[in-house]
Amino acid sequence: MALSLDQQLAELPPDVQAMLAHHRFDPERFKQLAGRLRTESAEDNFMKGTIKPPPADALVSLPPVGSAEYEKLVAVGEQALREGRVALLVLAGGMATRMGGVVKALVDAIPGKSFLDLRRAEMRAIERRYGVAPPLWLMTSHSTDAAIRAALGDDLDGESIATFTQHLSLRVTPKGDVFFDKRGKPSEHAPGHGDLPDALRESGLLSAFVKRGGRVILMSNIDNMGGTLDPAGIGFHLTNGKAVTAEVVDKLPTDRGGIPVDVDGTVCILEEFRIPPSFDPNQVRVFATNVFYFDAQAILDLDMKWSYFTVHKKVEGEPVVQFERLVNEVTSYLPTIYLHSPRTGTASRFLPVKDNDELALREPEILAVAKARGIV
Repeated sequence: MALSLDQQLAELPPDVQAMLAHHRFDPERFKQLAGRLRTESAEDNFMKGTIKPPPADALVSLPPVGSAEYEKLVAVGEQALREGRVALLVLAGGMATRMGGVVKALVDAIPGKSFLDLRRAEMRAIERRYGVAPPLWLMTSHSTDAAIRAALGDDLDGESIATFTQHLSLRVTPKGDVFFDKRGKPSEHAPGHGDLPDALRESGLLSAFVKRGGRVILMSNIDNMGGTLDPAGIGFHLTNGKAVTAEVVDKLPTDRGGIPVDVDGTVCILEEFRIPPSFDPNQVRVFATNVFYFDAQAILDLDMKWSYFTVHKKVEGEPVVQFERLVNEVTSYLPTIYLHSPRTGTASRFLPVKDNDELALREPEILAVAKARGIV
């Protein structure tokens, strides 16, 4: 007789149970999600509602560089940096599977300097300029935390430089049972960057930041060295009155990911796998960079029902299912403005690196941007 999910979880090895507990595994949610696969009415990932392209006025750009309006935004952002009201939060939970299964944060972005090195150098550059180094927080995962903490060494003080882990879950079979690999071990996975608001609150970093006057959190991927702290962008966020500012760039034909769309009158970011066939995503000519400016208090107070999406993968050639959530779903709940940002040149806000070939192409751009921003 097949074991129930309750029995499968109860019989997991003690070390696995301890790791799951350490990373705030939610067994009740897991059972509810896996239960979807045991019914004929399993949910799809498509967004429900009427989807349209975003209205033109939903996308705004910064004023021209050097204009009086631009300089006012820069002044607001610089003041926030001087007062320690801004933190940089970097998503660093990913293993670079297309780069040989290494910790992406520790991959050299330019010769002799890893992505993590450049983020630390960014903080030092801001400190030289404004007298205060913003906090650097890294959301790691069970796969990356130990290596990143070791690389940070004594600089990891838990406040100015800190790590916190996202949650952990288990993969299941297409029938909704716990999946075990060929060694008989349950297959673990991180449930996606949608863990960020909960995991950040659980870390205690957010409440302490807000208590000492922190107002803005800039979130960026570890491999996107375009998504740095920018005084004009910070000033824009602080003056626009929205809880979230999401950066978008001109979309290329090869881009696959999130785009802003209008869903029943609310402009939010949807990954393309959430867009039903009735809507052509090519109608939207901008692409979300996963760079967000968050109002710190709004994230601290955030109380929303997250969607967990069904993701089909293969482990050791076997089909598996994992359930993930996406941080961009906050744009469906919190007032959001979309900042149309540059994609090319030293002002680029989007320099993603997914594999070694892309890194080789990007290296001159990353170096140029890092030099222009005083990082190297």
